[in-house]
Amino acid sequence: MNSALESVHMENSSVPSSEILALHERFREIKHSVNNTIAVFMALSELAQRNPTHYEKLTQAVLSRCPDIVSQLQGFQQELLSKVKPEAGTLPPPMSGRL
Repeated sequence: MNSALESVHMENSSVPSSEILALHERFREIKHSVNNTIAVFMALSELAQRNPTHYEKLTQAVLSRCPDIVSQLQGFQQELLSKVKPEAGTLPPPMSGRL
């Protein structure tokens, strides 16, 4: 664990370190998934600029992958909130499923 993260955790949290590490790993997985999706979007965008027939593939990729990203982020938010149990009104409401 990062020493800065560890010291902040020790001082400010009642959440066990193992749960913090699990949340951190989950965040890394989601970040990796989002980065991969964006890379696919970029590659298909470049291909579509050269050959317009690729626009359909780009559209399908966006339509199929964006809801997955939203779902992963909402799931992570719920996991995180279940661990830290914030006081009512201290965080914004969860994201809607819209982009």
